Amino acid sequence: MSASRGAAAHSAVERVQHALHSNLALAPLIVLALTIAAFGLLLGQRFLSPFSLSLLLQQVAIVGVVGAAQTLVVLTGGIDLSVGAIMVLCSVVMGQFTFRYGMPAPLAILCGFAVGAAIGYLNGILVARAKLPPFIVTLGTWQIVLASNFLFSRNETIRSQDIEAAAPLLQLFGWPIKLAGAVLTLGTIAMVALVVALSYVLNQTAWGRHVMAVGDDADAAELAGIDVRRTLISVYVIAGAICALAGWILIGRIGSVSPTSGQLTNIESITAVVIGGISLFGGRGSILGMLFGALTVGALSLGLRVAGTDPQWTYLLIGALIIAAVGIDRWIRKVAA
Repeated sequence: MSASRGAAAHSAVERVQHALHSNLALAPLIVLALTIAAFGLLLGQRFLSPFSLSLLLQQVAIVGVVGAAQTLVVLTGGIDLSVGAIMVLCSVVMGQFTFRYGMPAPLAILCGFAVGAAIGYLNGILVARAKLPPFIVTLGTWQIVLASNFLFSRNETIRSQDIEAAAPLLQLFGWPIKLAGAVLTLGTIAMVALVVALSYVLNQTAWGRHVMAVGDDADAAELAGIDVRRTLISVYVIAGAICALAGWILIGRIGSVSPTSGQLTNIESITAVVIGGISLFGGRGSILGMLFGALTVGALSLGLRVAGTDPQWTYLLIGALIIAAVGIDRWIRKVAA
């Protein structure tokens, strides 16, 4: 009897393992649901009200967009430490080109996107053609971009009032949309739209399959006829452009253009990716999982803040989640072994 029960339990565990392996966003979705349910039971309507939940979406809009860029890179087996710095520099370019050089706001925004894509292209060239490790490359470009940000901006902040009066287009993604007690922003909608679009591209297009194949085994992908270098470069260019979008959303979120904003976005994006179940070994993961990971971090932060606890508990729990997520990923990968 005990042997049969043990076999049944073992079989149930295997079914769970296979389910998580087949549905890559399932594990982070379960963690998110449990987090929201726990805070809902503890805090009631203080946490579960439409306003609080919409505030959660607003808070993760920037991390979600930068996390999407980070996800593309991680899926190729790399990592990008420069995403946060690119985001801030692009926002500074948009603001300074508009106010210091008198450029029309739409053109200044396009210049910001061009800068983001150009930095991504530089990262891609160094990784794909020079064969340098992504960690080292982006560590270097992070420092370069960060310094360029402060040198170009002269440490000047463009005030919200000035932007609102002269170039409100820069604050586009901060515009609110009220719906049944919830307050969303265009930045939140842009984040969701981006994640849905990238999810489709990664799962339904040849380019998406190439990205996954390169991350899974670059040598095998090349033997299969995939242009590995071109794929890698395109990933870094698109990631840079997405960071520029995050820079535009950042202006709408804080209202101003500040060279000191978004200092922790690099770490936050990696955290969202890891908790979202994206394998740091590359070739496996769901961008929807990244979004659920970002929302989980946001829910922890918001819930603990509403409860009035010490902010250090947020970092403690996030650290525990990161370690647990890596352990779960290794456990799930055994299915394919």
